[in-house]
Amino acid sequence: MAGPLVLIGFMGSGKTTLGRRLAAHRGVEHVDTDALVEQRLGAPIAEVFERDGEAAFRRAEEQVVLEQLAAGGDRVISLGGGAVLSEAVRTALEGMVVVALDVDVETAWERATADGAADRPLARDRDAFARLHAERAALYDELARAVLPQADPDVIVRADGALRVLEAAPPGTRMVWASAASGEYPVYVGAGVLGLDISGLPKLGGRGVVVTDSAVSEHHLGKVRSPSGVVEIPPGEEHKTLETAERVWRSLVAQGVTRSDHLIALGGGVVGDLAGFCAGCFQRGIPVVQAPTTVVAQVDSAYGGKTGVDLPEAKNYVGVYHQPSAVLADTSTLATLPRKEFAAGYAEVLKTALIAGGRLWERVAAGEPLDDDMILACARTKLAIVAADERDSGRRQVLNLGHTVGHALETTLGYGTLRHGEAVGLGMLAALRLSGLEGLRDQVAELLAAHELPTSLPEVDVDAVVAAVARDKKRVGSGPTPFVLVRAPGEVVEGQPVEEGALRAAVAELAATTRSEGHR
Repeated sequence: MAGPLVLIGFMGSGKTTLGRRLAAHRGVEHVDTDALVEQRLGAPIAEVFERDGEAAFRRAEEQVVLEQLAAGGDRVISLGGGAVLSEAVRTALEGMVVVALDVDVETAWERATADGAADRPLARDRDAFARLHAERAALYDELARAVLPQADPDVIVRADGALRVLEAAPPGTRMVWASAASGEYPVYVGAGVLGLDISGLPKLGGRGVVVTDSAVSEHHLGKVRSPSGVVEIPPGEEHKTLETAERVWRSLVAQGVTRSDHLIALGGGVVGDLAGFCAGCFQRGIPVVQAPTTVVAQVDSAYGGKTGVDLPEAKNYVGVYHQPSAVLADTSTLATLPRKEFAAGYAEVLKTALIAGGRLWERVAAGEPLDDDMILACARTKLAIVAADERDSGRRQVLNLGHTVGHALETTLGYGTLRHGEAVGLGMLAALRLSGLEGLRDQVAELLAAHELPTSLPEVDVDAVVAAVARDKKRVGSGPTPFVLVRAPGEVVEGQPVEEGALRAAVAELAATTRSEGHR
């Protein structure tokens, strides 16, 4: 007998509404534990709080929830927002498919206090409500195997196929549902997800042709489930070109690929960018599944739909937005990375933590090692930003923190001289100097050095880098290239003007610093 799917989340997240929708879609029973508690106690929850106190309500709630979880069955169960405070309930949830419905505090408050909403005893004081939301967020994340963002009530129906895949996934696999203006898709994170059967997901019913490079194929091609063909390219940023793209397209023609088929981008950022670009253009667009195998790709570049190739004059100058149909971030692939390549990916983790602030920044700043939870947190940070601004018209630009000078370094030194993460780390140091945050710059430099990443580049040509910054693709019209600057961890701002003299000094500081342990 199949086990239940359990919905958790803060009040106002839509657990009851979405639970009913999913149960109706699956043709199974829906159970609302809040309603069952009210039946058992013979009074509305607000009245129970007033009459008997919260502790009495929690005791009854725990009993009802444990009974329902123990009953099993192919059902959908919506738990009350505070049910997971019980250690016994948390233990009972182990091994079940638990879906957390994400909701920001403003939306939750609006829903919980709207006219016609049930009287909620914990939604009477705005400040206390916000504190409770913050306190419970980490608990929901810890318990969830899947996270769905706040969206229309039918989002859980559209995600049902992806949830079915999750039910058959290896233990420890977690899923996030990504949503952007031009499409939605599941992101699976965990060891072994390259072997998932995703053929039943929307747009993926045809053949899957793997695009990979020769270094990755040796280690991971055999882990992909039933590929129908392979296109292999040389490894390295220097091969992310229109010439290589044409080679991929012609190979797809030779293999008879049609618009009913899809590509699987198996590799790091170069493969992901190039294969996504090829998919976005081939026959005016076919689906792509991103299967990132590097730290950089798993925490950043595989998500959000930016694809492209380089020109000799500048990086990523030709490209399209093409959202993936799924992302398979198989964390077991990271074990085969060379030490320096793994370390280079840490720069993107650090960048994302500076943008996110909060718990992610605390973990990274404390020097905690990269694990699946940290990769998932980075992915969720980026996906939330992309959901609000898919086409880089505003907030998404914060993801370029460190990339303006970083890309300029890659261009002037020649692609492949620096690893992408090494360049981004140096670019972050320049951005923090431009932000006027000496203490934070020193802290970031120490974190980079601890991961054997460069904090200086003695051979840098300052004039060439400044000129390359002026050609950055983010520049609009005749004005200077805008920068992403930092006010504090978690407070990063885009579109900031920077005087050329200040930029020149920040780049020159990279050349003047003596520490360069990570440079190769």
